[in-house]
Amino acid sequence: MVNSRWWQEAVFYQIYPRSFADEDGDGMGDFAGIIRQLDYLEHLGIDAIWLSPHYPSPQVDCGYDISDYIGVAPEYGTLDTFRAFLEGAHQRGIRVVLDLVLNHTSDQHPWFQASRSGRDHPKRDWYVWRDGRTGTDGERLPPNNWESSFTGSAWEYDPATDQYYYHHFLKEQPDLNWRNPEVRAAMWDVVRFWLDLGVDGFRLDAIATIYEHPDLPDHTSDMTLLDLYAVWATAEDPDVLAELGREWERLFEYQFDLPEVHDLMKDLRQLVNGYGDVVLIGEDEKIAYYGSGDDELHMVFNFELMRTRRLTPPQIRANQAERLAQLPDGAWPCNTLGNHDSPRVKSAFGDGVHDAELARLSLALLLTLRGTPFLYYGEEIGMVNRVLDSLEQFRDTLALRQYALAVENGFSEDRAFALVRKATRDVARTPMQWSNAPNAGFSPAGVDTWLPVHPNYAEGVNVADQLDDPTSMLAFYRRLLAVRRSSPALRLGEYESVLEDGASCLAFLRRVPDQLCLVVLNYTAQTQSLAPDLPYRVTEVMFSTPARSGPIDLVALTVAPYGILIAEVAVA
Repeated sequence: MVNSRWWQEAVFYQIYPRSFADEDGDGMGDFAGIIRQLDYLEHLGIDAIWLSPHYPSPQVDCGYDISDYIGVAPEYGTLDTFRAFLEGAHQRGIRVVLDLVLNHTSDQHPWFQASRSGRDHPKRDWYVWRDGRTGTDGERLPPNNWESSFTGSAWEYDPATDQYYYHHFLKEQPDLNWRNPEVRAAMWDVVRFWLDLGVDGFRLDAIATIYEHPDLPDHTSDMTLLDLYAVWATAEDPDVLAELGREWERLFEYQFDLPEVHDLMKDLRQLVNGYGDVVLIGEDEKIAYYGSGDDELHMVFNFELMRTRRLTPPQIRANQAERLAQLPDGAWPCNTLGNHDSPRVKSAFGDGVHDAELARLSLALLLTLRGTPFLYYGEEIGMVNRVLDSLEQFRDTLALRQYALAVENGFSEDRAFALVRKATRDVARTPMQWSNAPNAGFSPAGVDTWLPVHPNYAEGVNVADQLDDPTSMLAFYRRLLAVRRSSPALRLGEYESVLEDGASCLAFLRRVPDQLCLVVLNYTAQTQSLAPDLPYRVTEVMFSTPARSGPIDLVALTVAPYGILIAEVAVA
């Protein structure tokens, strides 16, 4: 049997605490609600939870603006409630990985409050402060032309101390100065606090932004980020989209992916190695963050799959061939198709006609590719984007800031709203739909939930209606998760592509010494007849849609429209 670590075999499930389960009836999720649903998660068949930020926060960026790294937001509970959640998860064999934001704090964090209190304060250098420039007309200007990745200048003027501070994201999220060893020591104390409490690892937010060029050179782009968003909103041509990506790199060339990050990740890896089998997962896709394979991060995400406009067999094959070949020895891949910053899977990869079938194919792909899969809450019942009707419904500060900036720059209100309505992250963060009851059973009737509930909960898109329905999306998830858990080849096997020229079907083998599995996924609405020319025979059909009985001939294999076949095979 192949030797492995728990995080290589696990299926992760991302919980957005504000949206998962509201126990106290205030319209927001909380730890008591998550505890109540731990049996549901165990029965679903997941192995680990990635918990989005749960720390005290002004919630300017939905928790990614942290004001206390070693506490719990009071709307979610207390540290004792967190301990009860962690213990309950561990009792059920479910690991817990926390979101850790290294790049910045909230501007309400005591560290920043001290830093901005005066130029001579000992914590002044814990953040990035610089003098401004004088323009040709004598006006005060920021230190350079850098932009925030949330649009607008990356510099905020502080009149009390007559300097600017740097923020890669919102102005309420000042960047920590990681070139100061005191910052590193303080943040590593945060890491130790949670590991001592018993958490199983961290998902590291926005690691590429931790350092910026110390000389502050101007970027070379002729476009603003708002310009890029305006073009992106209607762009469909792959060449145009690729050029937008290159322009984005020029815009942020001195604020992103500096080499010092790798030394920092090595330092962090050494720290967590002292706690045993703890995992570090980077919010990035660059293979370089694996280091030599065992000295930086354990995993980074294969975001290329998530960011495509349409999943196709040739595109998936090319992605796997390139990515798996690039991994250093000992490194382990990691795949996802959705999270809190992206559209929901059913909305992102559907075609408006076969959305349910394509969503099932997406899960089958994630659970059978080589690597650790990450799922997002609510996908298991087929939740979709909740399109918002007015700015009053928005909670995504990024979208609201983009709207205001667009109007300031001459966009009509209708055009600005259309831009942010498409881009807002709120659409994928709406409350979990538990039942066909007011507020989808997330909150009591009459309570205003923090984001509007999607009305399709009344059409069967909820847990209660799907629990005992063998044809439901929830039943499909449970069956397929159970198949993966029972198969060492699907969890740990090597990947080998077959049917290399197939435009309609994706086919590949997963192999460990004691098991060989064939996976075939039909991405079309037509029955496909295949001749994979494999020297194998099917010994067991592990999973198929529709269900198949009788022998299967690999010389003349047929796969139903949007069909899935997972079979154990042996030498013929």
